[in-house]
Amino acid sequence: MGASVTSGRRWRWRRWEELSEVERVDLYTRQSLYLILWSFVVFVLVSGTSESASSTGTAVALGGALVTTVLGTRAMRAVFALHPATGPLPRAELVPFLLVAAVYLAAGVAFEDGIQGAVVMVVFANVAWAVGGVPDNRVSAAITVFGAALFGLSVGNPLAAAAGAGVAVFFLFTVRASLWLLDVVTELDQARNAQSALAVAEERLRFSRDVHDVMGRRLSTIAVQSELAATLAERGDERAAARMLEVRGVAHEALREARELARGYRATDLAQELEGARSLLRSAGIEVHLAVDDVPRGWHEAAGWVVREAVTNVLRHSTARSVSLTFESEELRVHNDGVAVGSAGSATGTGLQGIRERLAPLGARLEAGSDGEHGWTVTASLPGSGPLSSRRASQVGA
Repeated sequence: MGASVTSGRRWRWRRWEELSEVERVDLYTRQSLYLILWSFVVFVLVSGTSESASSTGTAVALGGALVTTVLGTRAMRAVFALHPATGPLPRAELVPFLLVAAVYLAAGVAFEDGIQGAVVMVVFANVAWAVGGVPDNRVSAAITVFGAALFGLSVGNPLAAAAGAGVAVFFLFTVRASLWLLDVVTELDQARNAQSALAVAEERLRFSRDVHDVMGRRLSTIAVQSELAATLAERGDERAAARMLEVRGVAHEALREARELARGYRATDLAQELEGARSLLRSAGIEVHLAVDDVPRGWHEAAGWVVREAVTNVLRHSTARSVSLTFESEELRVHNDGVAVGSAGSATGTGLQGIRERLAPLGARLEAGSDGEHGWTVTASLPGSGPLSSRRASQVGA
């Protein structure tokens, strides 16, 4: 808040259309409080000096009110710049103002009742308006007591003291409520900016995950096919050219998917992922068993994520000879019979952790670990018919 007001001093000469929403509220709030104070002082002076027969008293009242209100406005602006902090108080502005207000009050007491009442009201309004913006209960209590004492002593009536306390509370509420509203608007603007930054960060994270999932598998395919083509070429096998054409096709497909990722249009298709996994694993000489026809339609995309990452890990980190992909009892399992000890395909791997984080908001879980001396299984729990049904079930259970 303080930064907002301080920065406002740099844009106060700009046109209204050039200001942001927060700057407009800031400017409107501060200028409204200044205007209310000056309007109140003018009203009190007109009412208190209109029937005065003493030109000296009227001149003192008007001159003193002008100086006091100018200094009061300056002190009020310094307090607003400090808000919402309680200290250190702007003594360079408050001390001269309070001294002048005290002298003005002492001088006004010597004049007739009308001018005396106007002076009391002017001093009290300036003090309450200028210092009331300090968010400290002790300051609020001091201003309330000051108002009660000032009104009570000037009129000599207990009811006047109560009225003074009531006016003090009203002034404090007006100033505090205005500054509170400005704080709310500023915090909402900061929250909106933070939300925008978070949305950008989430989109970057989504994009990085998709790049990891898609390009990792494609590059693994290219590596496997290239190695096979190189082996065939060394033997003089004519199939090497066909394998290299497949590598080229995979490279073009990877380029197409990268473009779709950049545009944000790509969606994961389980059938394509399964077919790609079957083709890739068989190209690497790994036997594949598929039994995933019962995966609910609502879980197809999430299941595609799991299949893609699990198959990529099999190619990168395992010595598997066979891989099975099955879905039973609301669990998708990707099992291979040969994970290298200490491989990067551990349960805490970056890729698996990313899939786990993507599944959690959908109500799904992912587990991975060794199920024997050489076996490794990635298990995804996909409850219900899809993410929506799993959320409803969790809400009912809660």
